[in-house]
Amino acid sequence: MTNYLTIIITLFVVIFSVSLLNTSLQMSLGYHEEKQIDDSFYYNRDAQIKSNQSSFSNYREYGYHSISLPPREDSQRILFLQSNNLSTNSDNQNITLREYPVPEGSRPHDVAPATSMLYATNNVSKNMLTDVIWYTAQATGELGKLNATTGATSHIFLGNGSAPHGVIVGPDGAPWITDGGLNAIVRVDPYTENVTVYPLPQGVGYANLNTATFDNNGTLWFTGQSGIYGRLFPSTGNIEIFEAPKGAGPYGITTTPNGSVYYASLAGSYVGRIDTTTGEVTVLELPTPDQGARRVWSDSDGKIWVSEWNVGKLGMYNPQMDLWKEWKLPGSIPKPYAVYVDTDDKVWISDFGSNSIYRFDPLNESFKKFDIPSPGANIRQILGVESEIWGAESGTERLLLIKTNESHSID
Repeated sequence: MTNYLTIIITLFVVIFSVSLLNTSLQMSLGYHEEKQIDDSFYYNRDAQIKSNQSSFSNYREYGYHSISLPPREDSQRILFLQSNNLSTNSDNQNITLREYPVPEGSRPHDVAPATSMLYATNNVSKNMLTDVIWYTAQATGELGKLNATTGATSHIFLGNGSAPHGVIVGPDGAPWITDGGLNAIVRVDPYTENVTVYPLPQGVGYANLNTATFDNNGTLWFTGQSGIYGRLFPSTGNIEIFEAPKGAGPYGITTTPNGSVYYASLAGSYVGRIDTTTGEVTVLELPTPDQGARRVWSDSDGKIWVSEWNVGKLGMYNPQMDLWKEWKLPGSIPKPYAVYVDTDDKVWISDFGSNSIYRFDPLNESFKKFDIPSPGANIRQILGVESEIWGAESGTERLLLIKTNESHSID
């Protein structure tokens, strides 16, 4: 009996130790949640968001309130949130926050306003898409569509096995999706909602597709965390794949105003500059080793801003001077994930560590903190248009809108 008890205790200790080690490794690498969809997520296409789904009583000190929308289903709403502490910022701009519920089980990953394309061809009517916000419903294999005025949502099924990660809006006005489940690039027509799938070439293997960007020639560049980056020529549908330096890790990607393309490698801890003609990459090493460069974004001058996930820093690369600069985010354990530069060249960073979004002003090198009302928001992507910053709350089944330069009052 004693021997059996000893064996059971030993097995328990071993299993617990392995589980603890695995969790520690996943958290240190920072991208375990991207590799596999959590089976606990569910989705009922007829499910409604219950009016009592979330309580904001814990946030009364910040002055958050909820208001009702114009007539819709009684069980659905927009949560309009305004903080007394955050109602104005140092630039004397009015700042408001709103949260939009999306269907339960969606697990929204990335978000893109329909009018956020870099440029539009003449046959694209931006007015028809003004209120549309696209988001990837990673857990359900769908592209979500939010009407930002009414709060209504609908989903477009992308195919069996789909697990969409990134979404951007192309120069054609259509949402383009990097779909890790389908191992393909997906385009959805914004008007007919027809789905076109561009599978990666045979023999590439599982790429763990991440994010994409269009260069100034209309070519779509994309990353795969398994260790590839590639390009798709929309006019022909042809795809070319390149092996990334240092192997696994390519993650965020961006295009500068002059058409240069840069990507960040999370596992490789570097930023790569792609020669858009040859496809070759120049590796740019950041000042801090093993920093976990996660997402990148360009400002209007072509400087590259990087979220350094492993070390809690914001990095900036100036290609004209070939110089780096870094800033530690406020707080005890910052975990910067998404980064985005707005039309005023302010830098926005989501911080998992403090459940907030920071705005960084490069002129005075200062951070401004905006607390996210919902706990555990886990915003993995930020994108926007003038006066609007959008984030996808993968942890709360919501989209977050931060509006600037807006006058709004709450009764």
